[in-house]
Amino acid sequence: MASQITGDGQEYYLVRADMLPDVYTKVMAVKRLLSSGKASSINEAVHKVGLSRSAYYKYKDGILPFYETTRGRLVTLIFTVENFPGILSGIINCLAHAQANVLTINQNIPLNGLADVSISVETDRLKDDIRHLMDDLGRIAGVRSCRMLARD
Repeated sequence: MASQITGDGQEYYLVRADMLPDVYTKVMAVKRLLSSGKASSINEAVHKVGLSRSAYYKYKDGILPFYETTRGRLVTLIFTVENFPGILSGIINCLAHAQANVLTINQNIPLNGLADVSISVETDRLKDDIRHLMDDLGRIAGVRSCRMLARD
């Protein structure tokens, strides 16, 4: 388990969801219902997931999905792409559409028709969360894999 102490002295851990007590996963379920519009109020959302309002309010500020920790940060994405004209342009267009600020791009020489590409971006202006951006990037024709290598 990795931990990080932030500038404000808070210590954070990255923990697999299936290892958390139910209350935390239910709080996240409430947040998803609210953000997706599938519940119009906190009362409705907590009722749907079987959580008390007091438990929701107690834990709501203490648990975030991993992708939310990437907002306003530097993220390095690693791609394995097929070697054909326009593949990098498609990735850059997707990043631009999401309003990610591209800082660096590095591409290795293709071997056996595949190339590795690393792109570092700032995520503070993203229109959506990093999880959706990663899904969009993974759907680009010729992108074999896309993963997050690092977050600063």
